[in-house]
Amino acid sequence: MPIREHISCGLQYHSVNDIYDALKNASQDGYAFIVSPIVHPRHRREFLSGKARNRRGAFTRSDLVLSTQDWNTSIVGKTSSWLNLDSPIESVRRNSEAALEQELNYVAHLNLAAVLVEPRSANCTNLARFVFSKAIGASSHQPSYNVWVYIPMRAHEDEARMFFNDAAQNGDSKKDDFDVPENPLNDTWEWWNKFRTICNTEKKVGLALELSADLPSYCEIERWLGEPIRCVFVRTSLFSTNKKGFPVLSRAHQNLLRKMFKLDIQVVVYGSNRHGSMRHYHKYMDHLWTTQDPDDPLSSYAKGYEDYLQIPLQPLMDNLESCTYEVFEKDPTKYTEYKRAIYSALIDRVSEEEKETKNVVIMVVGAGRGPLVRSALSAATNAQRKVKVYAVEKNPNAIVTLCAQQDEMWGDQVTVVSCDMREFRPPEKADILVSELLGSFADNELSPECLDGAQKFLKDDGISIPCSYTNYVVPVSAPKLYSEITQMREKDKHPLTFFEMPYVVHLHNHTPLSSPQPLFTFVHPNRVEIPDNSRYGKLSFGITYNCTIHGFAGYFDTVLYKDIKLSIHPSSYSPGLFSWFPIFFPLKDPLYVKSDAEVEVNFWRCVSPRNVWYEWMVTKPIVGNIHNPCGRSYIIGL
Repeated sequence: MPIREHISCGLQYHSVNDIYDALKNASQDGYAFIVSPIVHPRHRREFLSGKARNRRGAFTRSDLVLSTQDWNTSIVGKTSSWLNLDSPIESVRRNSEAALEQELNYVAHLNLAAVLVEPRSANCTNLARFVFSKAIGASSHQPSYNVWVYIPMRAHEDEARMFFNDAAQNGDSKKDDFDVPENPLNDTWEWWNKFRTICNTEKKVGLALELSADLPSYCEIERWLGEPIRCVFVRTSLFSTNKKGFPVLSRAHQNLLRKMFKLDIQVVVYGSNRHGSMRHYHKYMDHLWTTQDPDDPLSSYAKGYEDYLQIPLQPLMDNLESCTYEVFEKDPTKYTEYKRAIYSALIDRVSEEEKETKNVVIMVVGAGRGPLVRSALSAATNAQRKVKVYAVEKNPNAIVTLCAQQDEMWGDQVTVVSCDMREFRPPEKADILVSELLGSFADNELSPECLDGAQKFLKDDGISIPCSYTNYVVPVSAPKLYSEITQMREKDKHPLTFFEMPYVVHLHNHTPLSSPQPLFTFVHPNRVEIPDNSRYGKLSFGITYNCTIHGFAGYFDTVLYKDIKLSIHPSSYSPGLFSWFPIFFPLKDPLYVKSDAEVEVNFWRCVSPRNVWYEWMVTKPIVGNIHNPCGRSYIIGL
């Protein structure tokens, strides 16, 4: 995500006589761009019949009034407000289609960055289809502009009335027959959801959200924050005047805007000038932007990786690169907590009376470049306990680093072993087995299989660090992620491949739709005679408002030793921990659910002699398809 020092703020004009002067004046007041009608609002064209059908002359201004760069970077076009592509009157509908096509063609000719389209109700099926086909999907030469769909947070009364009028004109007064919320006055999200669904969640179609005077509920706001908001429109009437005579927003509006700023949105101010100069509104918005709270350590670390989909690592099958090790080794929280856990285990393992005579054997399995070895040695020094450490690592390149540290720092206190931990035949058994084999979903880097294979050289009363871990899932609305996945294509792969695999992702522009629930738990050492790490779980979530589910977010927490834990669970996140981002399991078909619905999801962890894979499916409120059956799209190699 690009980092801006100052806000990108635009100014909307209802009509523009001289666009050059309008842009110049807006620029002098600090605005980066203007939103202007493509055609004068009062210039209605007639394409089918009527006196104006054969009117001569251009329908709008020439492209020569501005430079190409100004058109490209400083103008957002707004389609005519009188267009009604969903009118029950055929002549109105067809005339509106012709007019909109004319305007969109001119937008493409000018190469504008974006065009503003405004549905007035949930009755927007034809408008959405038309915009999608003309501006996004049908042309062999796809236009470069983005579509901003203008939606108010709360419907205006005249727009709600328009919806019911449309219903009446269609000869049906029962609103339940339309795909709209029970209360269209408030739930304008339904308008947007219908529009973007028709557009197949196309990434070029973004949301332009009008800030309302009366803000909706917390849940509704959270739902909006999960949408791909490109821009927020703020009308001047929302501002009050402070003691110095300058415009200010209410505390609630300020807090909401600051949340939206995290999505790197743009802002458009519109309405009459109520405070002497339009410059004051821009200065106030820029003040809100530049006085945001500083990012937490995780956000700072993850800057630029927001909503970036990554294929999970497979360190058992692939050897990690030096740069990957280096990134993980910078995590201060993880190794601090590991050191605390090893220290506590050493204190419990060896009494004060034995500390001069008893040697504790610590085996670090999957040692990498040695951060856990260093943590173990440091913990032993702090605890004043004698230790002998085995550093077991299968990556021959990491072994080079371990051997160098053994020669230069550790000496005989550490024995470096180059082999797969499951094949290691140690000369003695371990008191403490230490590993960092966890993935974003806890078990997805095959920690259960690795530690089950390694526990044979742990003493009967030995300690495993970590001793247990649990993963969690929650349904999420994440249209941005879904849109990214729809763009993925790869030759010779199943067309559903990219919808049937999990992704590691720093979730940013999304909405959790419930509270995460525990799914699978693994305990070490696993004293079952024949360990079986296959799992099946079924979870049920209550949904409190109308929404669309695009997949399931996964988290985990782990108990290292006693009360020492690490967690990426949202409610118990370990401060400063950045070694793991959440995981995301997509749904091939987004699932629209209504308020008070029950969503039931089934997860399987499947194990074969050579591979491990996940399968998942929704069984309520409707029965969906199984994702990744038989591991056809994604496996984790043993």
